[in-house]
Order: sequence, then structure tokens, then C-alpha cells
Amino acid sequence: MVLIAAALGLALTTTQAQPTKMTPHRHTFGALALSPQATLLADVESDEAEDAVQDPHGAVVLRAPTGERVAVIDPCPTCAYRDPTFSANGKSLAFIGRDRAAGTATLFLVRDLATPATVVTLAQVTGVMQRPRFSPDDATLAVLAVEGAHKDVGATQAAAPQVGEIGESVDEQRIEIIPVAGGVLKPVSPGDRFIYEFGWTPDSKGFVATSAKGDGDANWWVADLTAIDAMSGAVRQILQPKDQLNFPTASPDGKSVAFIGGLMSDFGAVGGDLFVAPYGGGAPRNLSEGFKGSFTSILWSKAGLFATALVSDKTELIKLDPTTGAMQVLWAEPISLSAGDAEVALDAQARHIAAVSQDFTHPAEISLGTVKTFGLAQRITHENALVSPIGSAQSVSWTNDGRALQGWLLSPAGTPVSGKAPMVVIVHGGPSAAYQPTFPGGGLRGGTRRLLEHGYYVFLPNPRGSYGQGEAFTRANVRDFGGGDLSDILTGIDAVEKIAPVDDARLGMLGHSYGGFMTMWTVTHSHRFAAAVAGAGIANWISYYGENGIDAWMIPFFGASAYDDPAIYRKLSPLETIKAATTPTLIYVGERDVECPAPQSFEFWRGLKAVGVKTKLIVFDGEGHGIRKPEHLRQLNAAELDWFDTYLKSKP
Repeated sequence: MVLIAAALGLALTTTQAQPTKMTPHRHTFGALALSPQATLLADVESDEAEDAVQDPHGAVVLRAPTGERVAVIDPCPTCAYRDPTFSANGKSLAFIGRDRAAGTATLFLVRDLATPATVVTLAQVTGVMQRPRFSPDDATLAVLAVEGAHKDVGATQAAAPQVGEIGESVDEQRIEIIPVAGGVLKPVSPGDRFIYEFGWTPDSKGFVATSAKGDGDANWWVADLTAIDAMSGAVRQILQPKDQLNFPTASPDGKSVAFIGGLMSDFGAVGGDLFVAPYGGGAPRNLSEGFKGSFTSILWSKAGLFATALVSDKTELIKLDPTTGAMQVLWAEPISLSAGDAEVALDAQARHIAAVSQDFTHPAEISLGTVKTFGLAQRITHENALVSPIGSAQSVSWTNDGRALQGWLLSPAGTPVSGKAPMVVIVHGGPSAAYQPTFPGGGLRGGTRRLLEHGYYVFLPNPRGSYGQGEAFTRANVRDFGGGDLSDILTGIDAVEKIAPVDDARLGMLGHSYGGFMTMWTVTHSHRFAAAVAGAGIANWISYYGENGIDAWMIPFFGASAYDDPAIYRKLSPLETIKAATTPTLIYVGERDVECPAPQSFEFWRGLKAVGVKTKLIVFDGEGHGIRKPEHLRQLNAAELDWFDTYLKSKP
């Protein structure tokens, strides 16, 4: 079905301060693409109701550079859409539709965007498919596919049932190709190799990719930079990097490959230095050695080598000389951006930039501008104009152990009745990650907004180990989990209390994944917090090593396996100091979590009960590392708020 609709034309509301009842829905934008000529934008949009009982059904939306809707494309009412991508000539659009109930994924194609009502089903698989990419000559489409998948792709997804002979059969994500004119989807990459990311070479004859043999959940941390022939599927190793890598991108002349390399703890959470290596093989060159920030995405076209980077509290667009590494900052602003796989989309001439933009007080909208004039001021949509902020936000800077540190303080509207208010510190996952300005929306994923609505301050610190201040800063917590980074967080709270009316006797801590570990660690090493919520945490690094599905990530952070150096694993385990805990702690986890398995939460819960600490454990049926089902999200939001209200607010 294709609908033609006019833009809503609502004026963007920028007023802050007073809480306002939210509109019945929040409009979401995802996977934004910009046509090579900058004449069209495409993305996946939906409306999320405040009281939704299921995830909303979205559609692929085409928009003009003015923001006006040109077409709404929805050929499969039971599908969730992803990854719209334009052809090199800008005349066609491909995207994926996933029907979870049927277990199928479909590659859809609009051959002629002049008539978007004509949508062709080009291919379908039973399993998973993503990331369609047109070859530079527009003759072929390539996708990543897992035919007969036992689970969704990625370690954050729920694990397949662990029954039968374990480890003998794993899903392998392969590059598959099909002529744009039509034909049969053909696997190209070998059946024993998992492809994480890929891009065409400029001659349309092959691909550059990140890949590894074996289990895709586990082996990204040992993935190679590889070249794959599009006809034979032959694989050639370009480089075996010493650290993780993301965004393999071929140069326009096909002689070089750029990538982001660094210490990264999760696939898809990108941060590091920018490297260029010869396509034929050889030592890479670090173009950004000593850079006081973290590169987050790459775009390389005939117009030059561009990259986005997080530098302290700002996102920057940088143009680099691929030979000398000379950098030119084209634009910088303290906002969050997303577009397709990268953070921004550029046209073929690198004159225009598009992205979904937001910050803590401006909800997500599409921005379109020039590479030097871009940001919130260049918004072309106003779908969330009636969604008001619930408070204010400010960047907070402080020092600890000679390091400059940064975080974000979100303040509720109004003045605390008692003169001071409670505050919840939320520790990010990773540890290689960072908090960036993201609007605290409502709906199913509105936990932060609910805290603000109930009068809590919220502190989002970026301690050592985070992105944004260079690779040395990201590596500063290696073999020191919970040491320097906890010290950074505690001194950050001191800094916040100097500028905001926060009650130090009513502090809460919340974290998920590494943040869950940090919460478990903190309540066994500090009595400063009156309540805590630990999501998908790690209580015992020794048992964790044998339970999780991604143990390869631990070697760069611990220096050796748990079998070769068990002492460091025991030293950093919260269970080793469980008798010091006194903080009431709510614990939750997904039943089929691959990254931080449920037994870790059981161990910590039993430990707290044994030493007489108030605790509660919630295990979400069928969930993986991320809690995704609407009914579970509502339950979790309510449980977190109730826990903090119980221990951080005085009873009536």
C-alpha cells in the first residue's frame, strides 16, 4: 500500500521548563537515507502510543528536502521495516520487511521512485535479512542474510534454547546477491564465516567486510578485515587488527580501506581511532593518533573522507586528508545523530548532510543542511512539535586523578518542596560507550522521563572507560573495573551537588549490562546510595566466563582468560565483597540473555538475601540482553520507579 500525504506543518515548540501532558503519541524516525542527489529522504517512521500494548507498525516514508511527505510505502502490514537504501543513480529504493510471526524476511524494491506505488518483492528468505546495498553500477543488490536462523542476529538478542548438543550448529550471516533486474538470491561469502559489516568495492566486483569464522555472537572481537570476491566468494585477509574494528569503507579508487579501530566492548557501539590500510594488505596508518575524541562513523566518497566523532559533549563532522591525517572540523554541536548505519548521511557531492537529530530537550526530528550549516536549527520535520520536555539539561565537567571528566545532569521542572531532591545516577553499559544528548521520551521506553516527572534529578556520567576523550581514556579502566571509574562517578556526584539541590542522603544508582555490574560493585564498595537497580549485571567474573556467549570480549579488558589469570577475575567480582552490602537492590534480567546470563543475577540476589539486604529479582520470560516486549517494559518501568520511591522518598 502506498499513501500520498502532505506534511503536518506544525511549528516546533522550543519552550522548556514546565511539565506538559504528552500528546497521545510520539513519532519515531529510523534508518534515515539521503538520495545521492539530495532530492529525497527515506526512513522508517511510526507513532508510539503512550499506552501501547505492542510495538507500533511503521512504514517507509519518502520526504522532499522541505520535509513534506512524498509517499508512505507499506507493502506488508505484518512486517517491521528496516534499512531503506537508495541506488547510486538515486532512481530506486530497496528496503527489508521482517514478518516475525511468519519467520520470513523480504527484500522489497521500488524500481522507479517517480512511481513509488509500484513495489516489487525481489527476494524472500525464511530467517533474517538486513542491510541491502546497491552495487556502484546499480546492477546488483547485496544483503546480509541468515537463512534458517535459530535466533535474531546479535548477542543482545534472546538466545536460542540451549538444548541438545551445544555448539555444533551455529548461525552464519552471509553476503547474498541478486540482480536488480530480478533473479535468485545467491549466497556469496563462505558458509563457515559470519559477516558483520560490508561494503561494495568501487568496481562492483567485490566487498570489504569485517568477518570471523564460527559463532557470530562470540567472535566479533577477533574479526578480520577481509576482501570477498563477488563472483567466487573467495576470501582474502586484508588485516588482522590488534583491536576491534568497525565501518570497513573502501576508498573511491579502490586502493585503500578505512576503518575505526579501538577498544570496543559491544558490536555496534563504535568508538576509536580512524585507520587507513592498503586494500592489497599491509600495515594500517592511524590518522588520528592522540586525538582527544572517539570516531563513531565513516563516509568516503569522491568528495573526500568524512567521519563523525564524539569529542567530550559534542558530536563533530570532520573531513580528513587520507594521506596526512589533517583534520578540518566542519560542524560541532551537543546533540545525538543517527542515519542508516552511520550517524549522518551525505549526498554524493558531500554538500548536504541529513540525520535524525535530538538532544535532551528537543525530541527526534529530521535535520537537513549543508556540511557546514547543520543541527537542530536545520530541522525539516515537526512531527513531535507537541512533545514537550519535562525539565532541563546541562553538561557537567569535573576532574579526578588528573583526568578531565564529563557527564550530563537532567533536572526536573520546578523547585524541590523540601529544598533538596533525590537523584538517580544511571551508569551506561559497555564499558566502552558514552552518554550523548537523547530526548527522554515517553511511551514504552520512557524510564528516564518518568523519573524526571516524579521529581528526581538524573545524573549520566561518562567516567574513564567511556568514549569521547580519546583512546587512552577509553583504555583507562582495563583490569580496573569498578576502581577508577567508580571514583570518577562519586566525584562527579560531588560536582553535581555543588550546582544543584540534590540530597546526598537520597541517592539511587541504576545500570544495565556493564552498568548492572557497576551497580552490583558499587553496593558492595560504597554505602553512599540509598537504593539501587541492577539490570543484567555480572556478579562473579569466574562463573560468568564459562556461562556467557561472548567470552572473547574479555581478553582485551582482563589481559588473559579466567583460566590463565583467575586472580584478577576474582578481585573484580562483586560477590567477593557481598558481606559489605547494605543498599536495597532491585535486580532484573532476561531469561535468555547471551551477554550477561541470568545465573549472574541469581548469584547476586542470593548473596544479598544471605547477608540480610532488601532485594528483589525479576526474570523476564523469553527476553535476551535487551528487554523488548511491551508488557515487560511496562513492568520494568513500574518496578524501577516503585523501588526508588520506596527508598528515596519519605513515606506519607
